[in-house]
Amino acid sequence: MYNWLLKFFSADMAIDLGTANTLIYVKGKGVVLNEPSVVAVAENRLLGRKEVLAVGAEAKQMLGRTPGTISAVRPLRDGVIADFEIAEEMIKYFIRKVHSRSMLVAPLIIICVPSCATQVERRAIQEAADAAGARKVFIVEESTAAAVGAGLPIDKPLGSMVLDIGGGTTETSVMSLGGVVYSNAVRVAGDQMDLDIIDYVRKNKNLLVGETTAEEIKKTIGCALVPKDKKDENQMKIKGRDLLSGVPREAIITESQCAQALSQTVGKIIDTVRQALESTPPELAADIVDYGIAMAGGGALLHKLDVAIRQATGLPVFLVDEPLNCVARGSGMMLNDVDKAKHILQTMY
Repeated sequence: MYNWLLKFFSADMAIDLGTANTLIYVKGKGVVLNEPSVVAVAENRLLGRKEVLAVGAEAKQMLGRTPGTISAVRPLRDGVIADFEIAEEMIKYFIRKVHSRSMLVAPLIIICVPSCATQVERRAIQEAADAAGARKVFIVEESTAAAVGAGLPIDKPLGSMVLDIGGGTTETSVMSLGGVVYSNAVRVAGDQMDLDIIDYVRKNKNLLVGETTAEEIKKTIGCALVPKDKKDENQMKIKGRDLLSGVPREAIITESQCAQALSQTVGKIIDTVRQALESTPPELAADIVDYGIAMAGGGALLHKLDVAIRQATGLPVFLVDEPLNCVARGSGMMLNDVDKAKHILQTMY
């Protein structure tokens, strides 16, 4: 009766705590929040501490545009907490934003973490959620949540493979009979693609652009393969600071140039997939030949990335429905039946 009352009076939630974006799924409502994982803080010299000015979309607009007393920071790097205090404030802000004050009981929370996160990093994430007012905290690996969200038959004796490309990490996971057979994560993903573009533009165009501009280039004309017909390829005007004269100027970047910039990171993602396939038991590998590789996460939206992986592996590759929401949706499905999912949920204490 007590557990039933807790479920009735609290808004339990699942959080996809991503390097680039944080998504929150509330039980019975679906994904209710999708905001950048950015916090704007100001130094209070009188009190000797930092004060939070803005969180989420409002804070992201300040990236690269703040005065000396204010800094817009991303408290998560490579999928894990880099600045504990600011991350805790961010988690608190997002939970308060979606958790109705009329609810009398603190929420049960499921938080997704990359499989490469250490025990110390997982504990830090759990403690941040506890400090934000959670009743109980469970942790699940992102690739597992992505497989559930993609609707893969992970409970059956079949091999299901998911490739989750986020902002900070790329994860590959092979699942069967409700458990993880193989899982691996590398800290190369969407953020590294942005850095690759910044580096390419600096070296080849003598132009310095910021992370926001690099992200816009990636989303607009980013491509995993060099176009065969360069006559009709897409191009984009970019603005930045000239490294020789020091004054702002414009330049043109093409789709093929963007593909060249991203080639190294795309190669690393393909190597991660190959490594997973080499480590998969033969019977499950045979299932992957039939069912293919499911791609999820924001990085999976890179144009022709599925084609590049298909050419490298010879396997069918497909993009899941709503890849950005896939992890949050999967963890939300676990939230709807926690008892059934307890064998893949973890708690640090």
